[in-house]
Amino acid sequence: MKRMFALLLLSAAALFAKEYYSKVEPYEVLTIASNVSGQVTFADEKREGKKLDGKAYIKIDDKLDRIELENVRKKITLLRNTLKLNEAMQKNYEEILAKKETNYDNIRELKTKSLIEKDKEFYDLVTTQNQLISTEKEVDNLKVQINDLNLRAEQLQKSIDDKSLSATGKVLYQLSVKEGQVVNPGMELAKVADISRAKLTIFLNADDMKNAKSRVLYLNGEKSRYKISRVWAIADSTHLSSYKAEIIIDAPKYFSELMKVELR
Repeated sequence: MKRMFALLLLSAAALFAKEYYSKVEPYEVLTIASNVSGQVTFADEKREGKKLDGKAYIKIDDKLDRIELENVRKKITLLRNTLKLNEAMQKNYEEILAKKETNYDNIRELKTKSLIEKDKEFYDLVTTQNQLISTEKEVDNLKVQINDLNLRAEQLQKSIDDKSLSATGKVLYQLSVKEGQVVNPGMELAKVADISRAKLTIFLNADDMKNAKSRVLYLNGEKSRYKISRVWAIADSTHLSSYKAEIIIDAPKYFSELMKVELR
């Protein structure tokens, strides 16, 4: 009797289980847009549909960037050398000024020294002060120039990096440009897919939203170990009165299979 009752319960659960269908999709498909302008010098069409191994699959002309970056780095080296010399001069002027201030303090109250001699020491002291101030301004100016050039070097390096696209472990799903084509910022270059996992997207009715994450999932009629990973609490704008839900599953050998999903 108990066994029959259990079978009746299972039959009832199966009867009221809602069926959904979803295509097995890659966990993530990223659209790669250009950050730079330039002409495409390399677009590896043979890699489409294949897993990427870290080698560049798109290259954009970066010749002028590399030339400018080399020149900027040379300027930085020269300015740093000049900065060292000016800092040495600054230190010397500081030492000279300290001694002249001491000398002037020693003679300005002496009655044995004439006013002309005292004025001469004062003018000499002020001259050294002005030389120190000028050197300090030059040191500050050199530091500003070096900082500006360092920023320019980083911008150029980023531009060079952005002109060579590569990835590891992802599949080149679609190549959107060809060699010789000129691209601008924001233009689509490629789509790459993360196939380390897969996802199913279903749209639940209001009843199935209740305790959705704790429900047992059957995939193609077989009980699975998977659970609903995410549920959107706002009804979908396309599937009216339905709520989007995602199920993350192991990656299959082939994607795009249509799979039946049941919540029990």
